[in-house]
Amino acid sequence: MHLSEITHPNQLHGLSITQLKQIARQIREKHLETVATSGGHLGPGLGVVELTLGLYQTLDLDHDKVIWDVGHQAYPHKLITGRYDRFHTLRQKGGVAGYLKRCESRFDHFGAGHASTSISAALGMALARDRQGETYKVAAVIGDGALTGGMALEAINHAGHLPKTNLLVVLNDNEMSISPNVGAIPRYLNKMRLSPPLQFLTDNLEEQFKNLPFVGDSLTPELSRIKEGMKRLAVPKVGAVFEELGFTYMGPVDGHNLEELIATFTAAHKHPGPVLVHVATTKGKGYAIAEADQVGYHAQNPFNLATGKAAPASKPKPPAYAKVFAHTLTKLAEDNPKIIGITAAMATGTGLDKLQQKLPDQYIDVGIAEQHAVTLAAGMACEGLRPVCAIYSTFLQRAFDQIIHDVCIQNLPVFFCLDRAGIVGADGPTHQGAYDIAYLRCIPNMVVMAPKDEAELQRMLVTGVQHSGPIAMRYPRGNGYGVPLMEEGWEPLPIGKAEILRQGDDILLLGYGAMVYPAMQAAEILGEHGIEATVVNARFAKPLDQELILPIARRMRRVVTLEEGCIMGGFGSAVVESLMDHEVMVPVTRLGIPDLLVDHATPEQAYATLGLTPPQIAERILQLVQPQPVAVS
Repeated sequence: MHLSEITHPNQLHGLSITQLKQIARQIREKHLETVATSGGHLGPGLGVVELTLGLYQTLDLDHDKVIWDVGHQAYPHKLITGRYDRFHTLRQKGGVAGYLKRCESRFDHFGAGHASTSISAALGMALARDRQGETYKVAAVIGDGALTGGMALEAINHAGHLPKTNLLVVLNDNEMSISPNVGAIPRYLNKMRLSPPLQFLTDNLEEQFKNLPFVGDSLTPELSRIKEGMKRLAVPKVGAVFEELGFTYMGPVDGHNLEELIATFTAAHKHPGPVLVHVATTKGKGYAIAEADQVGYHAQNPFNLATGKAAPASKPKPPAYAKVFAHTLTKLAEDNPKIIGITAAMATGTGLDKLQQKLPDQYIDVGIAEQHAVTLAAGMACEGLRPVCAIYSTFLQRAFDQIIHDVCIQNLPVFFCLDRAGIVGADGPTHQGAYDIAYLRCIPNMVVMAPKDEAELQRMLVTGVQHSGPIAMRYPRGNGYGVPLMEEGWEPLPIGKAEILRQGDDILLLGYGAMVYPAMQAAEILGEHGIEATVVNARFAKPLDQELILPIARRMRRVVTLEEGCIMGGFGSAVVESLMDHEVMVPVTRLGIPDLLVDHATPEQAYATLGLTPPQIAERILQLVQPQPVAVS
């Protein structure tokens, strides 16, 4: 059977180990070919090919449910659940999503883009099953990195308290999340992986006993009993934590040995109550380049499959915002030992790996634990340090209560640097940084700012580390504009002060962050049509520069706000509220992300869909100020 013939995972049933190995090879070939062509997550999926096949061999997927933690390890799942023919459209507009989506396939039982959710969701389904008298199996597949997230531990705590609730947790242990795992739990798991003196003994009993005079066929059952007894002796060493928490522990199992996986999963299904199967895998398995660089090949842009090298850019690009952020923060930290960079398992993504390399004592990775990261920072701020939490916009959502309760109520100087704010492209709705303006500006004591370009980001970094209270800066994914940068001597910005970039007498365009340059470009197009716009770089969504904005709005009599965030409660809402509070009754048009989820596509395609390209902005404004004459019949 060829992989292309598999449209239902139950077609794996009855295949021999040899046939399954052939399917595994074909999955890796298709996976590598697709990601090399269009980009995407690479290492996670390559590492769980045999795990997926082994698990699905033991389940009836017409009834049983598998919940994947973070969808980027589920590419093999997608390839055997009817998406082979469309897999080449991975992460492209209208194509196969990079993460799990309930609306995409009946086999995607729970959507997942953020980590540590699978055990909670699977336990919820198991409880619903039991309440409704159903009998299907529920399995959660979670990466070892996701166990650093408190939500996973909360779910384990709950499940272990329910000895009559059948639930299988498969721990995919590859010693990695995106960056190398940190913390006590991964260290404990690593010890469990490395208990081979006992594993070697149990795996080689036949070899060790073969020269004894009484060895014969009749000894085979005895050897099996001895082997199982030795493994049980090992449980207090390798599985003690999970056993004490109420789980039946099995493992570690070789995650690339199909026979062992199938046998273990089959046994696990027979155990009542919660069971944890510990599977040791290699991230990037089957592609030597990815195995050797598990951080770099977690995800890749299009690359040459033979060399592993990224396709060369057509022309040089300005530095990425994350790179400018990391370089500038490191320079500031060199002069101020109180600055501490904090990341939640995203060292390379945020650029804080540069700080780690240069100033390791001023760098902290807490693992996938955003809530802990924020309250940790609050504790540091209490004692006079200057913590800088570099966390993606979409991930900081997970720590909303900690921002309010532990930072803002106490008015502590914690600096939140929100990478990937706005449209992020192919990762889709779970990763779009659309909501941070709205969810931060409503909190007392919080300052909310966004740079128009990479040079202004440098000044905002100084502003943030010098501010005496909570402050947040959002900046987009991708490259800057190529504006001149400084190596040192940056001056802070006055809090709550905007700047006028272009003067005009017809309309006021208020741009925030990444939408300032598009506002300028739209203003140039409007000028070609005889409409002169004043363009203001707001810089701060909170506090808003009312002293500058209100008089211009009164004079212009029409205002347009532009933001790369949700319109509801966002920057434009802040402007409208301010105008209304000061009885400046002028029409305001808010441009941004409407009340919808932005699906996976390139950023350029997403901007066009949302009407946020400069020509579209100009056209929208032209329709406002030059209404079409009413046709007379």
